[in-house]
Amino acid sequence: MTKQAIKNKLKPLGNRVLAKRLEAEEKMKGGIILPDTAKKKQETAQVVAVGTGKKDKKGNLIPFSVQVGDKILMDKYSGQEVSIDGEEFVILNADDIIAIVE
Repeated sequence: MTKQAIKNKLKPLGNRVLAKRLEAEEKMKGGIILPDTAKKKQETAQVVAVGTGKKDKKGNLIPFSVQVGDKILMDKYSGQEVSIDGEEFVILNADDIIAIVE
């Protein structure tokens, strides 16, 4: 499914971001292959859509510090897991984004 199709189906509101978790590596450095049950939940994701934004006390929109396509690092247990056409995504508050991964 394309990013545009996803954005048409689910648009985050306010200060929220829609992201797709990046896959965990299947192989460890020593060559051991991990089964799905042993993989830890990834804290890295790619931004798919951003909400309408948050307003300051004067009513001005505060710009997002992330953009669609950015690779991000987020709090481990943040966000709400959602499934769209069999694909897993997470909707999280922009404040739960720790960093942009270069």
